Amino acid sequence: MGIFSIKKKPVFFTEAEKLKIVQAIKLAEQQTSGEIRIYVESRNAYVDAVDRAKEVFAHFDMHKTADRNAVLLYLAVKDKNVALFGDEGIYNRTGAAYWNNAVANMLQQFKQDELVEGIVNCIHQVGQTLKSTFPYNKQTDINELPDDIIFGE
Repeated sequence: MGIFSIKKKPVFFTEAEKLKIVQAIKLAEQQTSGEIRIYVESRNAYVDAVDRAKEVFAHFDMHKTADRNAVLLYLAVKDKNVALFGDEGIYNRTGAAYWNNAVANMLQQFKQDELVEGIVNCIHQVGQTLKSTFPYNKQTDINELPDDIIFGE
C-alpha cells in the first residue's frame, strides 16, 4: 500500500467574499463589452508581478476577446504582489498612468487590511472605464470569458 498526499488548495476568501467579488465582476460587465478576470495564487515565482499577469493572461486566452478589452487583476497573496493587465484595446485608450493609479488605489486598501474591498473597488473602477470606452450593446454583447475567480496554488 502506497502513501498518498493530497495537497489542499489554499483558501484566500470566504464563500461570502468570493460571491461579493464575482458579483462585482458581473455588475461591471453588465455595462460594458469588456471582460474582467481575477487570478489569485499564494506565491509569484517571478520577480515582476506584471510579467506573471501577462503569462496568466495569455494562458487563459484573454487576448482573444473581439475588442481586445479584457482586464486581468493578478494577486499573489503571500508575496503581496498585485498587477492589473489590460489588453491592447483598453490599455491603448487609457495609458500607463491610469493602470498605475488603479493599482495604487487598491494597494492603499490592502494596507488597511481591506483585501476584498480593495479588489471590489478596483473592479468597479475598471468597470467604469470599460463602460465609457466599450459600452454595453444589448444586441451584440456576449460574455466572452467566465466571471469566476481563478485560483492557482
